[in-house]
Amino acid sequence: MAIALGGDLGLYYVALWILQNTLGFRNEFMKSSENRDLFPGALEMMILQTLKRSPMHGYALAKHIKQSSECLLQIEEGSLYPALQRMLKEGWVQAEWSLSATNRKVRLYRLTKSGAKHLQHEVSSFERMLKGISQVLAT
Repeated sequence: MAIALGGDLGLYYVALWILQNTLGFRNEFMKSSENRDLFPGALEMMILQTLKRSPMHGYALAKHIKQSSECLLQIEEGSLYPALQRMLKEGWVQAEWSLSATNRKVRLYRLTKSGAKHLQHEVSSFERMLKGISQVLAT
């Protein structure tokens, strides 16, 4: 099967497909009869990558991840906001109160320099892991 995906996240979707369909990982963020977990750090990596493009509030982050993954990933509030709190604590994101397009008070998250460095490190590690998995599956 050939998978052609463009953009920065194309490689990640291929990896998620491999992990979910070949290795049987569970992902609690997916709404299906088969609950599956993402591997450790995947949610944070996707949030940081999304914030790299532009600052967003929590609902917009979840919506973007869902749409970008073609509805394969649905991030629940119970996972998203604790992850954002951990990233605030680590200094990878910063937050400020703002008004949404619908004039509601929202917390707007933006990537910090520390978060960009962490994202770069995590993506590099992920790409090495994906290369290894791909090599094993190719044999």
